Amino acid sequence: MSETLQTILQRRSIRSYKQEQIKDSELQAIIEAGRFAPSARNQQSWHFTVVQNQALLGRINKILQVVFLHSGDPLLEERAKAENFSPFYHAPTLIIVSADEKAIAPQADASLALGNLLLAAHALGVGSCWIHSLRFLFSTEEGRALNKELGIPAGYTIVGSGAFGYHAGEAPAAAPRREGTVTIIK
Repeated sequence: MSETLQTILQRRSIRSYKQEQIKDSELQAIIEAGRFAPSARNQQSWHFTVVQNQALLGRINKILQVVFLHSGDPLLEERAKAENFSPFYHAPTLIIVSADEKAIAPQADASLALGNLLLAAHALGVGSCWIHSLRFLFSTEEGRALNKELGIPAGYTIVGSGAFGYHAGEAPAAAPRREGTVTIIK
């Protein structure tokens, strides 16, 4: 089996991280993989915001905790009450992927780019996890005020984000794959 296929089949979402920051060379390789994702009409409509500043990660965490607490979603509300709450599992690096709302397929472009980031991280021995909840960050005035500080361009929307760091412990086993998800017509 090729290394690429092994990387795809072995990658898992990591939810426990060491506080050691990933190497700059690893970060650059991960970002480069994201930049080479396919995109509609090669528009490359994505923007990557890398946050490694612990104080800023703490502010993002506090804003999302308030959003979760007032979400009306019992699972999110319960999660926000946890003493050690962190929607990105205390990972030392958070990469926010936003996309130009005027692009042909911004959601698809940014999702493919984020997928490449996650696969590249695994190939380099860096743990990662897709974090969807950052999309809620800008549902508050305080969260919207972070747009400029985060360098998210005007007219761009957050599609997703990823937590990145060296995993503490062992990677989880793969969840069983659902049956009946493939139709082959010859």
